Amino acid sequence: MLKTIKYLYKKYKEIINYIIVGILTTVVALATYYICVLTFLNPGNPIELQIANILSWIAGVIFAYFTNRKYVFNSQNPNKLKEATIFTLSRLVTLILDMLIMGLGVSILNFNDKIIKLISQVVVIIGNYVFSKLFVFKKTDKN
Repeated sequence: MLKTIKYLYKKYKEIINYIIVGILTTVVALATYYICVLTFLNPGNPIELQIANILSWIAGVIFAYFTNRKYVFNSQNPNKLKEATIFTLSRLVTLILDMLIMGLGVSILNFNDKIIKLISQVVVIIGNYVFSKLFVFKKTDKN
């Protein structure tokens, strides 16, 4: 049984680590969002809703860059500034998607902001993996 688990982990290491890091990133982003809306920002105000959303995004992106670089994609790219810039730009795309989902779901359709935030995070996590895999931490042949 343990041998099977080790084999499966080795075979799907990147995906498994991405899921773990994605869950932790989501916890960081959601905690930041909930702290904002439960203490000093009103999610009923569309501007304050988006401020909370952006603050949670910033916390999530900072956490995600370092954890994805080290634990998921094992990046050895010496140009960390360029890599971090591409990472941040790709995350801006999913931030816009997140903001659209939150704006539509909460401000227009009047659904519960916490439920819509959870739904939005699922969409964002999938988008972030695709961008990270294809554009940010892509493997290059050194032949």
